[in-house]
Amino acid sequence: MRQLVVGHGLIGSLLAQRLVARGDSVVVATRDGRAVPGAASATADASDAVALSAAAVGADTIFLVTNPPYDRWTEQWPPIFEAAIEAAAASGAALVVMGNLYSYGVPTGPMTETSPETTTEAKGLVRRDGWARVREATAQGRIRGVEVRASDYFGPGAGRNAHLGSDFLGPVLASKTARIIGDADATHSWSYVPDIVATLIAAADHDGHWGRVWHVPSGEPRTRTAIAAEVNSGWGSSGSIRPYPTAMLKAIGLVNGEIREIVASSYQFRTPFVIDSRETERLLGVSATAWAEALRTTVESVRAVG
Repeated sequence: MRQLVVGHGLIGSLLAQRLVARGDSVVVATRDGRAVPGAASATADASDAVALSAAAVGADTIFLVTNPPYDRWTEQWPPIFEAAIEAAAASGAALVVMGNLYSYGVPTGPMTETSPETTTEAKGLVRRDGWARVREATAQGRIRGVEVRASDYFGPGAGRNAHLGSDFLGPVLASKTARIIGDADATHSWSYVPDIVATLIAAADHDGHWGRVWHVPSGEPRTRTAIAAEVNSGWGSSGSIRPYPTAMLKAIGLVNGEIREIVASSYQFRTPFVIDSRETERLLGVSATAWAEALRTTVESVRAVG
């Protein structure tokens, strides 16, 4: 099979590796046309329908796994969705979109693949509307599209921008204090990067219904208090965690757009935020990596870096 991966961040790079490893012909499209081991490269801005369509010629699947800066979603996501739809329509490739849980808004229980999209927050509205365009194009018969939604990710390579990344695990392992957003005792689902990639591939391979949402299997939800305690117990550290004061973050957000957007969606860390993926697991045959294995691999990757 020939696959086009649009974006080469943490998820896109592992996705390309996994596709190459199983024998697929892979093209990775980025703005700078960077070389990717085992894959061909293409220079294409994700919002450029002409360039993306050219890169997608002959592709079986377009995996849309790029992600604009947090504070530019409103500006940059709509043309990216439109370009991906146009490229899928022109090439005949299926479109698999990497998504998140923002469109569900403040949850009142576990979020399923069919939960109502009740968000009123700007980033959630952007993601909701983008998926609506993909779903509509699928219903019209122009393309075959799905969206794979994950909760906050963790895993090897998850850096400073990940809530369970190096800025969390590094200080805890060093017996220092990790600063966090929101309530340390709020129950939260965490999606392991290899499980995200496995679900993206399974969604592309599925021969059933298109125009639907899939959820990444993410195991039992955990609080960050419990995760820090588990790291301390398993690796002999004595780290702690402490939330940033909301007032301080809001003040910083006045001059820092990324922080402003983090504050806007911080409800996800102040209330139980739990993903339900049972339907996806049943229909796609995917499952979450055992928590102990996923945490160990992630922690060891942070220790290896330093």
